[in-house]
Amino acid sequence: MRLAPPVPILDVIRCYASSCSYIPELAVIAPQQFGIAISLPDGGTVTAGDAAKPLSIQSISKVFSLACVLGRIGDQIWTRVGREPSGSRFDSIQLLEIEHGRPRNPFINAGAIVVTDELLAGRAPREALAEILGLVRTLAEDDDIHISESVAQSETMTGHRNRALAHYLKSYNNLLNNPEHVLGTYFHQCAIEMSCIQLAKAGRAIAGLPDASAIISLPKARRLNALMMLCGQYDGSGEFAFRVGLPAKSGVGGGLLVIVPGRASIGIWSPGLNVFGNSHMGTHAAERLAHAMNWAVFG
Repeated sequence: MRLAPPVPILDVIRCYASSCSYIPELAVIAPQQFGIAISLPDGGTVTAGDAAKPLSIQSISKVFSLACVLGRIGDQIWTRVGREPSGSRFDSIQLLEIEHGRPRNPFINAGAIVVTDELLAGRAPREALAEILGLVRTLAEDDDIHISESVAQSETMTGHRNRALAHYLKSYNNLLNNPEHVLGTYFHQCAIEMSCIQLAKAGRAIAGLPDASAIISLPKARRLNALMMLCGQYDGSGEFAFRVGLPAKSGVGGGLLVIVPGRASIGIWSPGLNVFGNSHMGTHAAERLAHAMNWAVFG
């Protein structure tokens, strides 16, 4: 269903930031593009802009891989990765060294690599990827969601910092599988492509909207929301929480998954990034929408 977009979205400020530069396939995407989709409790979807255009979800995939692992082993994952904000860049190795190979949270790259390692659990990478992709397709109720092989290969060619993180984790015995198998799986999960509409629908279970909680239980959804609020925007998480007041997860492809518990699931895309590696225009759109609708988890 396509309805008139909320006024704050139409009036959102223009983006002057640059696109992701360390993944060549993403660096060439024009940063001024914008799309938004809002999935509501009645099943309707409000859209504006490039809401149907596929985007590389990148680190938003970490929410779905973590949901898979929580479904498999539950709280055991927290023996290998923490739940605290990092205050550092998403690909920083400094905290990993200080904290003896235990990543601060599952949404920085080192933590997500550990989650992917746990998801492999002796399986072939294609099986782990099939589980993540299967969950995303089920959540979005759409089988037309795929992995971009060109983006995955681009990340494979330039992912030297992630290789450093993986081998550092291995040196502390916090990586159980072959680092290259883990990284191959990780790069491919980050290369999943979805539209804002698909992303918004996939977030319905995390928002606890009707007919979606059977896929991700409410207790697991609450934990995902808490981690998205505390850690979902890397070292910009506090700023985002202050300005928007909602759980969200970003990706360097310019995507944002924003959750309004019990009210809405929002997919936003604009590839121009701010200094934290989060969508510049998307952050402003989320802020204006949250204020206009009086949506916030803090009352």
